[in-house]
Amino acid sequence: MEFSRIFMISCSVLLLCSSLAYGQAASPPAPAAMSPNPTPAPAPAPAYVNLTYLLSVAGPFHTFLDYLESTKVIDTFQNQANNTEQGITIFVPKDNAFEALKKPSLSNLSDDQLKSLFLFHALPKYYALADFDHLSAKGPVSTLAGGQYTLNFTDDSGTVHLDSGWSKTKVTSAVHSTDPVAIYQVDKVLLPEAIFGTDIPPTPAPAPAPDISPAADTPSAKSTESGSSPKSSPSNSSSYRMMNLGIWSQLVLAVFGGVVLFF
Repeated sequence: MEFSRIFMISCSVLLLCSSLAYGQAASPPAPAAMSPNPTPAPAPAPAYVNLTYLLSVAGPFHTFLDYLESTKVIDTFQNQANNTEQGITIFVPKDNAFEALKKPSLSNLSDDQLKSLFLFHALPKYYALADFDHLSAKGPVSTLAGGQYTLNFTDDSGTVHLDSGWSKTKVTSAVHSTDPVAIYQVDKVLLPEAIFGTDIPPTPAPAPAPDISPAADTPSAKSTESGSSPKSSPSNSSSYRMMNLGIWSQLVLAVFGGVVLFF
């Protein structure tokens, strides 16, 4: 009796152990741990653009750069170029453009006017040359000077013309054109109406061509007069000789007649 009880308990333990082992074998494997997605590297910051260096090695733009530094406008340009998403577009006159500027004179401007004038030479956004075709249809474009300091653009078959009110000029070359900075050379200083008013001096008319009389007139007249005098002199001399011959012949006949009457 005790043997059969022990046998039953042993069989029950074996069945229980085998069921547990089968359950562990049939259970699916645990999912593998998910590795986190790698964070993309941040985009590299754009290279710092040194406008002072660009303007000093190109040009010559020394006069323009001196004005930018003396008025502290160069700091505004640098901040717009390197610390904004819009960038900057600068129009730079060469040194001879300032030398040709006689009236009006920049020496009569106040410090604030002088600063506004050079802020007037920049747009608060980067524009490639191809973008000016669209700007010409927008009308006046605001500059960094703000307010009434606007420029008008015209694209004539790829040549960009600027009208500041007082001066009309054009882009003659691209000094630097890589986003976010564009620098274009112009052949005149941009003079805004907001400073100099609307009393624009008229463009001087071209000098009339001097009246030059034909050079052949005088020599021909002189040659005619000089040519007539030699022709008249032979006739005068021949008549003079004939008159002398007549006088002598009459004297000879008178003497001969007197001799015949005497004898």
